[in-house]
Amino acid sequence: MTTPRLKNSTTDAIGKIRALLGERLSTAAAVREQHGKDQTWNEGASPDAVAFVRDTGEVAAIVTICAEHQVPVIPFGTGTSLEGHFTAPYGGISIDVSGMNAILEVNAEDLDCRVEAGVTRKALNTALRDQGLFFPIDPGADASLGGMAATRASGTNAVRYGTMKDNVLGLTVVMPNGEVIRTGTRARKSSAGYDLTRLMVGSEGTLGVITEVQLKLQGIPESIAAGVCAFPSVEDCCRTTIETIQMGIPVARIELVDAEHIKAINAYSKLALAVTPTLFVEFHGTEAWTKEQSERFGEIAASHGGGPFDWATREEDRTRLWQARHDAFWATKNIKAGKAEAFATDVCVPISRLAECVEETRRDLEANDIYGPMIGHVGDGNFHVVLFADVNDAGEVKRVKAAYDRMINRALAMGGTCTGEHGIGAGKRAYLAREHGPALAVMQAIKRALDPLNIMNPGKNAAI
Repeated sequence: MTTPRLKNSTTDAIGKIRALLGERLSTAAAVREQHGKDQTWNEGASPDAVAFVRDTGEVAAIVTICAEHQVPVIPFGTGTSLEGHFTAPYGGISIDVSGMNAILEVNAEDLDCRVEAGVTRKALNTALRDQGLFFPIDPGADASLGGMAATRASGTNAVRYGTMKDNVLGLTVVMPNGEVIRTGTRARKSSAGYDLTRLMVGSEGTLGVITEVQLKLQGIPESIAAGVCAFPSVEDCCRTTIETIQMGIPVARIELVDAEHIKAINAYSKLALAVTPTLFVEFHGTEAWTKEQSERFGEIAASHGGGPFDWATREEDRTRLWQARHDAFWATKNIKAGKAEAFATDVCVPISRLAECVEETRRDLEANDIYGPMIGHVGDGNFHVVLFADVNDAGEVKRVKAAYDRMINRALAMGGTCTGEHGIGAGKRAYLAREHGPALAVMQAIKRALDPLNIMNPGKNAAI
């Protein structure tokens, strides 16, 4: 499925959009480059122009113009995704929704809210704090909630609160023909028709532009207990995690950080953690409940050589600890600054296969002399490897990509997925057929039916 272009189509479309937006349409090279390249070694491609929109009506008008002229449309939130989701391989118009940052309604009694797509998770939680509420999905970066819905994001709290697919009640979406639809309701369940909300969550902008999101909220826990626990090996961390989940301990967060990441985090975030594989954990509930959970976890950890446990009891200490965890990618990039480009990736496997998959991946990297620090939301079987290579060294790039390919095949062979949360974007399209087989054709049929001109984020996800 190609992306056809009419004669002078882009120039004509840009002219019409400029008449609509004025100075909020930019063709400056620096702005276009920023909207076409992520923070990894994925190849970037700049759009022809960037539209800074303010409301759903403007998005609908722009998409209508682009459909008329068969010009690609690439949604853009905050640019934090890592799989080339917002590159523009066929040019086109990048629609930047960061200016759509209004919190439209908060229904505290029903624990839900409606926000524009450009609202970030941190901004939402700041606004909710005085009402005793929070939105739990935390991918690390201060991503836009529209982008988080589009990529089916998850993060550190997913082991307890689920991913975006579990926390989105409904959406406002501009379809490829410019029509605006609303999916879902504020009700917590429905048996009415196809589940279009779930179809759009994770579609990565290939089926429409998300402009509003209806979200589930949670009450801020009475007690939060967090801390770090050092272990002799990565495998011991994984065994502890598996047993914790299998014992039904409702841990809110349980994160693996290997020794290389700890070394980088200490330098970057000015911490003094023991340079050894470590679990970052957090428990939510009442004072008595978090105390009991922590003690039970401590017993499991000790049986696998873990300890001593270092608790962060004050809110500022917990915040500093988790910010350091979230900055791990930047910490490793800081260590390798000027020497190699980063290539962050992830896989997810059934929890019972986690230790095996992590250990085999670690041995593979060591055997091939590849620097690849590991970190992961191991409570749900999801782990990340930050691979580094000198992009000017063809041999090294080939060697790293081969290890990357083996890691994904290893996860698939264990009943897992090629990506637990990063998404497909442009970077992992080659693995969709391996994972889904004939089901990929069904995805492509949906894409053709909704977007026959293939203007919506072409070259990404299941698009062909």
